Amino acid sequence: MKKFAERLKEIRLEKNVTRKFLALNLEVSERLISYWENDERECSFEMLIKIADFFDVSIDYLLGRTEY
Repeated sequence: MKKFAERLKEIRLEKNVTRKFLALNLEVSERLISYWENDERECSFEMLIKIADFFDVSIDYLLGRTEY
């Protein structure tokens, strides 16, 4: 799911959010954020919803299905 990894990192940097801040808000480790961004692990559906809500984007956007 490489598109997710790219989109997550892209939107995090666009919004000036650190891995630490995102990890605190999602209640996960910074290392897990790194794994997702480097396409080393996939996140759960529930976590995908949390990430979409945090950044106020659609799940389709995070998965690379839409451009918005």
